[in-house]
Amino acid sequence: MPTKHFTVVGHPVGHSKSPTLHRAAYQALGLDYSYDCVDIEQGGLVAFIESYRPGLSGLSVTKPLKREALAFADEIDWLSRGTEAVNTLVITRDDGGDITHIRGFNTDVYGITQSLRDAEVARVNNAAIVGAGATASSAVAALSELGVEHIDVFARNVDKAQSLNSVAEYFATTITIHALEDLSQIDPVSVAISTLPGTEPLSLHNLPREARAALLDVAYDPGPSARGLEWEVSGGISVSGLRMLGHQAVIQARHFTSGDGALPLPNEEEVRRAMFEAVGLN
Repeated sequence: MPTKHFTVVGHPVGHSKSPTLHRAAYQALGLDYSYDCVDIEQGGLVAFIESYRPGLSGLSVTKPLKREALAFADEIDWLSRGTEAVNTLVITRDDGGDITHIRGFNTDVYGITQSLRDAEVARVNNAAIVGAGATASSAVAALSELGVEHIDVFARNVDKAQSLNSVAEYFATTITIHALEDLSQIDPVSVAISTLPGTEPLSLHNLPREARAALLDVAYDPGPSARGLEWEVSGGISVSGLRMLGHQAVIQARHFTSGDGALPLPNEEEVRRAMFEAVGLN
């Protein structure tokens, strides 16, 4: 029997590449861990964790459960506190199998920054985020880390998106929130991050951009990203959301194996290569 069990949860989640990434990691590490995929709708996270088999040691959390995970964790890291979103839960149990402690982390921020650095984006002047959900909070944090002082955010619901102002303040940056139909009303950007679903047909052709600007489209299914392909045709650099998923999964694997997200995995670059190759990334 596997010594530890992990799973990715969310809705919808059947398309997730997380099982492929994590199984490749644990195989490369020689660890007898299992990793599953379970569809859970909003409001169902706590009941799932409390009813699941005693061996459940951690979860990868995707939409729409990131804020439920934040509320359920006993302890959260500073990125989770600032973004108000948790995408990784590490579960500690006693000898009888009862849960004694749950720690929450945000590894999406690293996934975003590292994906943009792969595209040789070292520092960003002007940036835009399209979409205002939980992943947008992580995008604000990541862009702040890359040196952005102000971010234009485009949201379907401008009033609801106002909560991002506290996120921006936490990460020492500022934002201006616009309606989605106002994409053309800003100065040219050097980086854009789309957090919209892959099935959302919105085009970004009206978004002003600098030459060779980079677009990270977080959605990777269906793929390749229609927005990314359109961006490349117009001369920009498209960064796959699958690359973001891969990089954040490496940090999750650190949490799941050693309990320390800052401690590199044994032979981490070889493990990262195995994970990326498993999902078709170079």
